[in-house]
Amino acid sequence: MERFSELVRLRRSMRKFTDEEINADDITLLVKSALMAPSSKGKHAWHFVVVDDRDMLEKLSLCKAQGADFLAGAKAAVVVVGDPAESDVWIEDASVASTIILYQAEDLGLGACWIQVRERYTAEGEPADNIVRFLLGIPDPLRVVSIIALGHKGMERKPFNEDRLLWDKVHVDKF
Repeated sequence: MERFSELVRLRRSMRKFTDEEINADDITLLVKSALMAPSSKGKHAWHFVVVDDRDMLEKLSLCKAQGADFLAGAKAAVVVVGDPAESDVWIEDASVASTIILYQAEDLGLGACWIQVRERYTAEGEPADNIVRFLLGIPDPLRVVSIIALGHKGMERKPFNEDRLLWDKVHVDKF
């Protein structure tokens, strides 16, 4: 990708994936990029769990009442975990890292989609975070912020339509 602005325009959430496997070098680059994400005071209050096991992806797809089912069709995922003991802005740090993964995936020509885990629940009211931490053996006090589903794009998405930009949400010098 030559320009970041083009990458931003092209990146769209992808919830359908092909059966093609993801190259191991691409997974390494995705994680490497996340590890280079900005963090408050250089604390790097995050951890990443790479999941490519089909059975585990299926189990993780059931972590909340809605919005995670497509994970079962992904070829891999990166679970983004924050450490509240390390930084008071662990949510923001993990969110920035999640975003970096999304854009790196697009730059590689892969599809990706953020699955919100923090403050989401199963149909029975169990926190999605508890489910994911149990499945992956993530210890306390670490908390799951997101899961980034990854795969080769299984559908066409048009680039972002700039006619839909909400310029009325932009204020200069004062609200």
